Amino acid sequence: MANVILDNLVKHYGKTPVLHGIDLEVSDGEFVVLVGPSGCGKSTTLRMIAGLEDITSGQVSIGDRVVNNLEPKDRNIAMVFQNYAIYPHMTVRKNIGFGLRTSKKSKAEKLQRINEVAAMLDMTELLDRKPGQLSGGQRQRVAIGRAMVRDPDVFLFDEPLSNLDAQLRTQMRLEIKKLHQRVGRTIIFVTHDQVEAMTMADRIVIMKDGHIQQIGSPFEVFHKPANQFVARFIGAPPMNMLEGRYQQGKLHLQDDIVLDLGGRVFSAAAASKLAEHPQVVIGMRPDDLRVTSEPGHFKGEVALIEPLGSETLVYANVGAKELIAKAPGRVPPTAGDQVSLAIESELIHLFDTRDGVLIE
Repeated sequence: MANVILDNLVKHYGKTPVLHGIDLEVSDGEFVVLVGPSGCGKSTTLRMIAGLEDITSGQVSIGDRVVNNLEPKDRNIAMVFQNYAIYPHMTVRKNIGFGLRTSKKSKAEKLQRINEVAAMLDMTELLDRKPGQLSGGQRQRVAIGRAMVRDPDVFLFDEPLSNLDAQLRTQMRLEIKKLHQRVGRTIIFVTHDQVEAMTMADRIVIMKDGHIQQIGSPFEVFHKPANQFVARFIGAPPMNMLEGRYQQGKLHLQDDIVLDLGGRVFSAAAASKLAEHPQVVIGMRPDDLRVTSEPGHFKGEVALIEPLGSETLVYANVGAKELIAKAPGRVPPTAGDQVSLAIESELIHLFDTRDGVLIE
């Protein structure tokens, strides 16, 4: 097993910068997910770790080795791609065993290793089938098996679930998580899907435009987003954002709405920032903004509802803004209803309007 260290990693395509100095340390056995919108540089970062992209500057270390100048086959990594990359004319057994073609193991040892991996992935009964006889999820397991059979130090996954339907994606998320628990290897996983990131990762690396925006546990990036981009990117539906002005424990919004923070105590650093620049962006997660029959912080008219079973998303027009809140699924409001929305003051996020960075 091995840790992975990226030190000031930079990538240019010609004169076009793609990565702007990525610093990241992945601990031995950790499951780290790189997530961000298309074009943010996450797959390029992964391919540089794998040795499939040249490094403009900076350093990649795996274990105690700097691997910048090593071929992919010499880095003791295994990569699983979005398109499976398995051979249609080979059986599952031969596809999995393909990763051992350069191994010095005996034929018996190779067969034993293939059988071990197949059993681990619950594919023993499929070993004699060809990919055309398999479902999408089974093909993806074959690709994972081919990566596992070499017993690498690091697994690299490049959006491996994006071609699967919703049900299979959920199933494969669980299988990859269980795989990590069983083998304990370092995993770096790339996705654009924040749900995959939240459900699988020990830590999440959120990227935008070739920069890292935040590194943290799923809890940290959801409840303590570093900036407005992270706040809106992580969480579905995205965080509600309103502009306002902080003054003596209250937030003054448009349409003469005043939000009383109920004596909320800010840290010294936050209080200093608010005193210097009271213009803020107020962030409220739909999960925290609830529909109530009692007097709330906001009053509005329901424009739309989205039933989700146990709960209902409520889109309410509050003045000139639309806020998204959650209501119980059994007795939801209906379009046209007048509703009150309430939130605990400690759950309100305040962002600096100048740079979008979280104040508190």
